[in-house]
Amino acid sequence: MKQIPLAERLRPQTLEEYIGHAHLLGKGAVLRNAIEQGKIPSIIFWGPPGVGKTTLSYLIAKSLDGDFFKLSAINSGVKEVREVIEKAKQSPRTAILFIDEIHRFNKSQQDSLLGAVEEGVITLIGATTENPSFEVISPLLSRCQVYVLDHLSKQELEQILQTAKHTLENDYQQSIQVQETDALLRISGGDARKLLNAFELACQYLADNKKDMVINNKTIETVIQQNLSMYDKNGENHYDIISAFIKSMRGSDPNGAVYWLARMIDGGEDPLFIARRMVILASEDIGNANPNALLLAQTCFDTIKNIGMPEGRIPLSQTAIYLACSPKSNASYLAIDSALAMVKQQKDLPVPLHLRNAPTKLMKEIGYGKNYQYAHDFENNFVNQEFLPQAIAGHTFYRPGDNARENDMRKRLKALWKDKYGY
Repeated sequence: MKQIPLAERLRPQTLEEYIGHAHLLGKGAVLRNAIEQGKIPSIIFWGPPGVGKTTLSYLIAKSLDGDFFKLSAINSGVKEVREVIEKAKQSPRTAILFIDEIHRFNKSQQDSLLGAVEEGVITLIGATTENPSFEVISPLLSRCQVYVLDHLSKQELEQILQTAKHTLENDYQQSIQVQETDALLRISGGDARKLLNAFELACQYLADNKKDMVINNKTIETVIQQNLSMYDKNGENHYDIISAFIKSMRGSDPNGAVYWLARMIDGGEDPLFIARRMVILASEDIGNANPNALLLAQTCFDTIKNIGMPEGRIPLSQTAIYLACSPKSNASYLAIDSALAMVKQQKDLPVPLHLRNAPTKLMKEIGYGKNYQYAHDFENNFVNQEFLPQAIAGHTFYRPGDNARENDMRKRLKALWKDKYGY
């Protein structure tokens, strides 16, 4: 048997073999057109693991027939970047620099790319699992086109599985019967690499134990449980553990929270990734039930930036425990999602005239700002006037949660607005 992993053996060699992301690579799609025309901008691919970011970068480089350089942000720095730039300057061909996990580059490392990208010395292709708006410095981000690569669909994963099946049938010189795919798809979580690793492990297990090559849910669950350490040796359970961490804090269990935090710290997880998730949770799941939660979470994020690890484990623990023990409310989260849904449904409703700014004489003459009532001119700094477009007047987006702080907010809103919003 070949020792090269199945996922590597099945890596597509042409765009025609590439599966997924039709919104970018389908006929007439923007990225496909750019590739076919040979006019590739600097790019950042943002998406979860195993969805083809690295493979797509290779295919783009191959299509341009240029010099291809690859760096990993984990073990490369400014020195390596400058060496690539110098080589690119000496070459008459297009130079493409692929940086995996570009979110791990710090500011000075990203700064070292700026001049070469701006001058066209290199075409940068970065891959990241993190939101580039937070992780890539603005000057570099503004010079790149960001493309989002989502999890692969069930149909796309099953298409990949069929190719894997035929490949392993040739290896083992026997038929492989795939009776069920539920466990395989669940374990993969939209990650093609995890799907192929699990399938390869299961087939290897059946072959080693001289069993019929029948793949079903029971086989997959048995094999993956037995090989869990091997299966996750590259941190592929990264998203499962952060999910358990978040759900423990949301569920008000400080013990679960600190355990999963310890698992991440022990596994070498990026502490800023952990802190960032706590900032999100503080607003999404605690919100105005305890506004101090967001302040502490942001302070923790800033602290980790300043002191790093291993000392950073202490404010991480303090913050995780505080968030877990805080009262919970997702009212603000639900409010903005409700408002966004209304915006999509109603499109661009006109701003009421009395709420419009009137910086010019003409605007004043046609009624902009007319009859607007300045709240501070009234008792309790409040006056009953309409702040929504007429078409949705009286619609309630924010419904306070059932906790001490938001109950007080509800009482105040009820006293001010009476029955208008149903508080």
